[in-house]
Amino acid sequence: MPKVKAKGEGKKGVKKIEVGKALERSPSHLLHRALQVALDIYAEEIGPDAVTQRQYAVLSAVAAHEGLTQTDLVRTTGIDRSTLADLVARMIGKSLLARERSASDARANTVRLTEQGRAALDLAEPRVSAADTRILKLLPSRKRDAFLDVLKDMSRAAEGLVETEIEATPAAKGKKKDKAAKSAKADKGKTPKLEKAPKAEKPAKAAKVEGAAPAKAPKPAKADKAKKPKKAASLESVEA
Repeated sequence: MPKVKAKGEGKKGVKKIEVGKALERSPSHLLHRALQVALDIYAEEIGPDAVTQRQYAVLSAVAAHEGLTQTDLVRTTGIDRSTLADLVARMIGKSLLARERSASDARANTVRLTEQGRAALDLAEPRVSAADTRILKLLPSRKRDAFLDVLKDMSRAAEGLVETEIEATPAAKGKKKDKAAKSAKADKGKTPKLEKAPKAEKPAKAAKVEGAAPAKAPKPAKADKAKKPKKAASLESVEA
């Protein structure tokens, strides 16, 4: 007795299976799914009123190295510059961070933890640790170290891209121009002045002949008027 194909089989069914295999080999898709799982676990462990995962990363980075600039935080956390600027501004508004003028660079600002920021970090640390433990338990114990090593390698590769992005910003270009300008000023007094090239002599004008009037172009000769024929002698003057 022939088998009856169920709905969804045939060409459409094969297509779905092929797409599934493609997604199973897609790093971007798999990382996105893994990130969703990690963020869900983080949210469950940290609670609704605690800091977000990115806020926790910023607080941890600032706690480890007081006086970081915004550029330093981009390098440390891997968060892009525009997102980090907005994130830091909101954390300052919530009194988790405080902004100060850098002692080494007058053009830069640094951030530090406030008392409220320190309290939020202390509250979050054990909960984040519990979330990390739950995430690693999704893998067999023999694969956990290798999984962490792969994530570290990807993070280091991403740091290189972040560094390239930082060097390409207008602020970094301005600093390079300032250094180049200072170097040019320092070298300016050392280099001897080049002798000016002699000016090229102007060609002498043709000498004018004194008293000589400019020759006028000859007038065209007038055409000779045709002479009128003499009148014939009258008959009276003729002798008979």
